[in-house]
Parts: sequence; structure tokens; C-alpha cells
Amino acid sequence: MATWVVGDVQGCCAALERLLALCQFDPQRDRLWLVGDLVNRGPQSLEVLRLLTSLPEKAVTAVLGNHDLYALMRAAGLKKSAKDDTLDSLFSASGRDRLLDWLRARPLLVWDEALGWAMAHAGVPPVWDWETAVAANAEVIAKLQHDLGWLRQLKGGESVWHPALEGMARIRYIVNGFTRMRFVDAMSGALELKAKGPPTNAPKGTVPWFRYAKRVALPYRVVFGHWSLLGFYADAAVMAVDTSCVYGGRLTAVRLEDQAVVSVACTDCGGTKG
Repeated sequence: MATWVVGDVQGCCAALERLLALCQFDPQRDRLWLVGDLVNRGPQSLEVLRLLTSLPEKAVTAVLGNHDLYALMRAAGLKKSAKDDTLDSLFSASGRDRLLDWLRARPLLVWDEALGWAMAHAGVPPVWDWETAVAANAEVIAKLQHDLGWLRQLKGGESVWHPALEGMARIRYIVNGFTRMRFVDAMSGALELKAKGPPTNAPKGTVPWFRYAKRVALPYRVVFGHWSLLGFYADAAVMAVDTSCVYGGRLTAVRLEDQAVVSVACTDCGGTKG
């Protein structure tokens, strides 16, 4: 059995199919982890969700990314279409509700004790211990299953964590940390939520979240996506696997048991930039 973790797919289904073939992925034997942003920007969001939901449930583990949350907001009428949105074919498809219900049921954080790996779309805020991360994930899962109206209140750069945070301020920080984080303040660990560039272009006074000097040690190595301009990166504590497929880069998979890396070109995805 192999566990393959795949970077941000973003509606690039043809590339995902080629990658799974290259990995010799067997859904009856192997497991597929996906770091989120399954949909949007690429042309085949519908096909991606149909492919993933056609696989045995036990074979697929995925977390929500910021584009997945955006898709849920659009589908619920909570947000207007952006100019770089490519979700209309999904929303007009037969069976869309089943596909969106599957997406809605994904968590923000997963982990495997035997493998020693955890996965979140953007990572785990470096000021959190493991217990806080697990509890934060559970809070958002519960809200997603109750209703979606609160998603319209996500707009806002909640960036400073305190255990006493309440209400939507607390939820905004949790969602920002799991799905939008890249850089943090080098002194305080507060989230910096505007910059998207590579670590070499870090805003003054910030560092990549995983290089925060006072980062709380976690019991798992964390695999994440979201940061296309970081590209593939691995150290003893984290691994980044977003290699910019939707913008003509590559789609990358890593076998978590031994960190073998495979990738395919994404020249046929034709994603929109934004």
C-alpha cells in the first residue's frame, strides 16, 4: 500500500489523471491525499470532483483550501462570481449537489499516526500546539455541517491568535491559518495575509510560517500546498507540494512512506490568473 499526497489540483483533471497513472495508483490498495484547492481557476473542476467521488471512500483523503471554500460560498449564493472564476460548469451540472456536499464534508486538517504526517492546505499556524490545531479543525467542521451562512462573514484579515478569541473573530483566524497563511510576523507569529511571493520576497519583518523561530513543535510532519511561488520544499518538519499546475507548472505527488516524488507537466490546464 502507498499513500500519495498530491498538490493543488485546481480543476486540472487531465493532469491529475496522468499523475495517478504515473504513480500506478490502485484505489483498491493505495491511498490518495489531496492538499486542497481541488477546484477553480482550471477548466475541469466538475471532472475533478466526479473523479474523486468515483473512488472508494477509504481511498481518498482531502482537506479544504481557500478555493474550495470560495466554491461553497458561490454555490450557496453568498458570493458573486470573480472574473477568474471557472466554476460555472460545476454549478450547472447534474448531480452538483452531491458533489458539493462531498466537498463541504472535507475537514481543514487530517493526520495519520502510523505515517507520522498531518495535512492542511496552507499549514498549521506556528503559534498553535497540536491540541489547539485539532480543536480548531473540529470547530470549523461543526459549523460547515450546520449551515453555510457564516461563510459570508469570513472576509477579514484576522491575524493574531489568542485562546480567548470568540465568535467570528475566532473562526476567521482558524480559516485564515489553515487555508490562507504564508508569512508570519517574525517577532509575534501574527499572520501576514497579503503577500504571495516566494520566501526571498518576504515582506519586511516576516518569515515563512514554518521558519518562525518560536514555532511550537508538533507530533507530525506537516504537508501543505497553497504557496505556488514557494514550489516544492521539504525539511524535517514540513513539506510543500504546490508546484503551480494551474499556471502551467507541474502537478506533484509524493509517496509519504518514503518521500519518492513524481510529477507531470500541466501545459494543457489553461488556468486563469488572479
